[in-house]
Amino acid sequence: MATTAETTQFPTSDAPRPDLANRPTPGSAASSNGSGPSSSGELMNRVVQGAHQTIDRLAGHAAPHVDRLEEKLVGADHALHERADHLREVSEGYVRGLRDTVRENPLAAVGAALVLGLLIARITR
Repeated sequence: MATTAETTQFPTSDAPRPDLANRPTPGSAASSNGSGPSSSGELMNRVVQGAHQTIDRLAGHAAPHVDRLEEKLVGADHALHERADHLREVSEGYVRGLRDTVRENPLAAVGAALVLGLLIARITR
């Protein structure tokens, strides 16, 4: 069984990297600005600072939209709960009315159930 070190496809720090062989180093004569290694740190700081500013700007633009979306979702949730409560009340009213009708006219209820059963049997044949 191979160990993780044997199957790693990434170059180690000891292995030469062919993709970097022709690339100028910051202190070499081929460098465009001629400054030393400290300029790469400054460049990195500028890049990081620019990324932070861009992220902050994007977050600032997105925040109002996210807030509006959250308000709409809360409103939709409230409306759905109200409609569910209303439907529950309506269905309970129908069930109460049906129970009262069956209690008042038991023979008519049995006859209606028989007719409904026959209709369903004919339709499903």
